[in-house]
Amino acid sequence: MSNSPLTNAIIVISLLFFTTIMIGWVGTAQNPAVGEDLMKLFEKEVAGQMDGTNSVDMCLKLFANNLQACILLFLGGASFGILTIFIMSLNGIVIGAIMEIVHQDHTPLFVAAAILPHGIFEIPAFILSGALGMLLARSLLAEWYAGEDTAVDAHRFGRLFILYVLPLVAIAACVEAFITPVVIHLVA
Repeated sequence: MSNSPLTNAIIVISLLFFTTIMIGWVGTAQNPAVGEDLMKLFEKEVAGQMDGTNSVDMCLKLFANNLQACILLFLGGASFGILTIFIMSLNGIVIGAIMEIVHQDHTPLFVAAAILPHGIFEIPAFILSGALGMLLARSLLAEWYAGEDTAVDAHRFGRLFILYVLPLVAIAACVEAFITPVVIHLVA
């Protein structure tokens, strides 16, 4: 197993993300009102921007929304990682709550069909963005305490963001707009 800082950051962010998904899922199962409130927030802030009638428009809006979230996860590292951790945790909790709400009315296969086609691209984009944000925070601390140069690291992390996160977000948006609805229709 690699012991690189990026690998370690990916592991930590993945654990945080999947733990908060479980918190959202279990919390909603225990207290459905919390899940309903989170679902309303999601519908207002994210789903409300999507009209669902024009797949190209939906693709562009999904791309913009998810890219914005990834940029915030990455640049949240400038807050010494506090913003990155908050955004990653909030996304995990909301996703978990939505999964539980959908699961109450649908089969696990339906839930998987609604998440997996685009999630195999979108979730790694979020995790990598969060990991890069945590590395940015680490670099800021190293500059603060050891006099290292964060600008060099930030440039390297930015290149990784453009090379890997940007294409993942673009692919996820296209899959979510054009393929996920077909898969859901086949399963429903």
